[in-house]
Amino acid sequence: MHRGTAWIVEPQDVCSHQVRENVLRSANMSRIRGTNTQPELLLRKALWNKGLRYRLHSEIEGVRPDIVFRTRKLAVFIDGCFWHGCPLHYVRPRSKAEFWEAKLKANTARDKVQTLRLIKKGWTVLRFWEHQIKSELAQVVALVLNVYNNSANDITSRPVVTRVDPQADGTELWLIEDLLNQSEGRSEHRHRNPPKR
Repeated sequence: MHRGTAWIVEPQDVCSHQVRENVLRSANMSRIRGTNTQPELLLRKALWNKGLRYRLHSEIEGVRPDIVFRTRKLAVFIDGCFWHGCPLHYVRPRSKAEFWEAKLKANTARDKVQTLRLIKKGWTVLRFWEHQIKSELAQVVALVLNVYNNSANDITSRPVVTRVDPQADGTELWLIEDLLNQSEGRSEHRHRNPPKR
């Protein structure tokens, strides 16, 4: 066996195609980063170039925001469009529907709990989608600078996808709720593929 190569023995009673598919999915999922993602690095570099100094993934009130300005009590999160239910780019996986439905629900519920916990402790919370960092970096940096310099700003709310149900006509029924006020949810019928941005 060569160093760095994994040999997989496939059981005879299991379809080798399914085993290969599961191994590939597992390998792909293990490569997804939770920290130091490209959007996170882009925002950090831009903020650093503006003279802002911050802590990374520093624990505050039992929560680990991506960027923390302790003296200003400002917490910044960069949320992946898939993992956190972006209304523009979320795509419901076709396999393991129950697993992914529960994962989306758990992620959005955790986002809500963490955001509310920080707000109750006097923190200002900014949450950005990864696509915002990639396509609107200057506006995101300007917003962070504005909130950093004017701590009275309280920008916390945003829509998130909390559930996607496939329909008989080939569309999907999306439940989109406000991160902090879920009574203001709405339903939308959408086609399978999100817009390209």
